[in-house]
Amino acid sequence: MRPETPTPKDGAAWITGASSGIGKATALRLAGEGWTVFASARSGDKLIDVAREADGLDGEILPMPADVTSQDDVRAAVDRIESNHGGIALAILNAGTFTMDSVNQFDADSFKRQIDVNYLGVINCLQPLLPHLLQRRRGHIAIMASVAGYSGLPLSMGYCATKAALINLSESLFLECRPYNVKVQVINPGFVRTELTDRNRFPMPFLMELDAAADALVAGLKRPRFEIAFPRFFAFMLKRLRAMPYWLYFALVARATGVNKRAKRRER
Repeated sequence: MRPETPTPKDGAAWITGASSGIGKATALRLAGEGWTVFASARSGDKLIDVAREADGLDGEILPMPADVTSQDDVRAAVDRIESNHGGIALAILNAGTFTMDSVNQFDADSFKRQIDVNYLGVINCLQPLLPHLLQRRRGHIAIMASVAGYSGLPLSMGYCATKAALINLSESLFLECRPYNVKVQVINPGFVRTELTDRNRFPMPFLMELDAAADALVAGLKRPRFEIAFPRFFAFMLKRLRAMPYWLYFALVARATGVNKRAKRRER
C-alpha cells in the first residue's frame, strides 16, 4: 500500500534549519495551509522573528531551538512536541551548511563540519523521531539533499558527499518505512537564492528564487513521488550526465564548470 500523506489534522510539522532560507520559507507556506509548525535552528532569536511573520496565517509557527549536531537537543525537541502537542505528523529535516572547497584548500575540519550538520544532523533527528512514527503507523519524513548529490562536482567535494549520502539514506528509509505506512521523500533542489548561495563564487545555472523553490517543495510534499526535485529540467540534465560514461561525464562537467581553466590560472 502507498503511505498516506498526513494533513494538519494528524499532528504538527517539524522543520529543522528553519531560521532562514528554504526552511523558513517552507515553514511560512505550511503555516499558511493551517499547520502548526515547530521551527528549529540554533538561533532562538531568529526563530522568534520567523514566528512573528506567521501572525495572521491559518496556522502558526512555534520556535523550538535545537542544534541538530546535538543528540540531546534534538531528543528534547522531539520529546516536547510528542508529549505536549499531539505528535509530529510531518518532519522536514532541512538543516544544512555548505563550504566551498578544492584540492588547493583541502581542509579536513571543513569536511567534518559538513558531515556533522548535513548528514549526522539528519541521523540525530531520525533516532528519536522514527519510533513514534513507526508505532503510530503514520507520518511523513522529507529529507533535504540536493542535486549535488547525484555526482561529484568541483569546489563542492564535502557538500556533494554528504548529499549523496542523504539520497542513499532516504532510499533505504523509503523501503523500510513503507510497510509501516510512513511516507519518506528526498528533496533535491538545484541552486536557490539564499544567504548561503549568495556567497558562491561560481556560476549557478537555473538559479531559483526562494519563493518559487518553497512553492515547489510544498507542492511536492503532497504528491506520491519519492523525489521532490526542482527545477525539473536542471535535475533531469544532471541525471542524464550521471548516466553517461565517466570519460564523457568528466569532460562535460570540466567544460561547464571551468575547472581546468582555474587550475591553469593558479599555475601562472
